[in-house]
Amino acid sequence: MINRNEQCKACEGVGMLADDEGWQYRCPICGGEGTLPDEGSTAKVMSVDENNRLLD
Repeated sequence: MINRNEQCKACEGVGMLADDEGWQYRCPICGGEGTLPDEGSTAKVMSVDENNRLLD
């Protein structure tokens, strides 16, 4: 179980996010780990379309 103080706030410790259409993707903040990233690390900026879906 993940300590709530170390839990990623964006995905609530799950590691996955979903958009309003049900598309699921790894959390860009924690990289799918569910825990807070180390100090000094940055989130990767992803390219999205007009519906905010991730582009590969």
